[in-house]
Amino acid sequence: MSKVYLVGAGPGDPDLITVKALKCIQQADVILYDRLVNEQLLREARSGADLVFCGKHPNFHILKQESINLLLVEYAKRGKTVIRLKGGDPFVFGRGAEEAEALAKHGISCEVVPGITSGIAVPAYADIPVTHRDMGSSFAVIAGHQCKGNDKKIDWKSLSENIDTLAIYMGVSNLPRICEQLLDNEKSSDTPVAVIQQGTTEHQRVLTGTLANIVQLVGKSGVSNPAVIVVGEVVRFRDRLHHLKVMNQGLVEPSAIKA
Repeated sequence: MSKVYLVGAGPGDPDLITVKALKCIQQADVILYDRLVNEQLLREARSGADLVFCGKHPNFHILKQESINLLLVEYAKRGKTVIRLKGGDPFVFGRGAEEAEALAKHGISCEVVPGITSGIAVPAYADIPVTHRDMGSSFAVIAGHQCKGNDKKIDWKSLSENIDTLAIYMGVSNLPRICEQLLDNEKSSDTPVAVIQQGTTEHQRVLTGTLANIVQLVGKSGVSNPAVIVVGEVVRFRDRLHHLKVMNQGLVEPSAIKA
């Protein structure tokens, strides 16, 4: 009987995929994959499997979400084992819930295979913990691309006052607006910020600054999407850890850009 698996591919490093997700890829008849999926994972597909690119670039989608939903249904009705392979986790800004609902409406069996989400893994690869006993006991993940002209969906006041660490996805193009909203809601201008481009991959770049200067620093550096923005005191841990590495082991991250 056909089945669709909504599979998280992890944040970029192919070694961060789960064992179950890898098994799904290896057994699939059809894999519909997103732009941020590491192509090394597609090499694990069995011979003869159909690979369908469903990538979404900022302001340009190869396939609209409705078309992807229809493809999942169509392949499943043909009796295929279908994998919907997504960067990170399928239920964290991956529209996996919409796809699961579309499949359920057509009576098609669906299973979610969680993945390591970028909001936790990318900061970790940059030596930034999203929580720390002395620096932050709460964190939130936010879709940064919603900020432009749609601020009412994000309660910036509550985030500024009550959440220690913010992990913001897809927000580089709206970084000025994000900083403006946080500052307008009484977040301190010296609050540390990190922008991590292509996190967990060999091309990772890290830029650190504050709410007061991060926009200017990003503009000068050329850092761009895909990136995760981290806002909070935990960003300071990166400098602390790097200082200890230099002092005790002589280790330093050559790819990092430090403000």
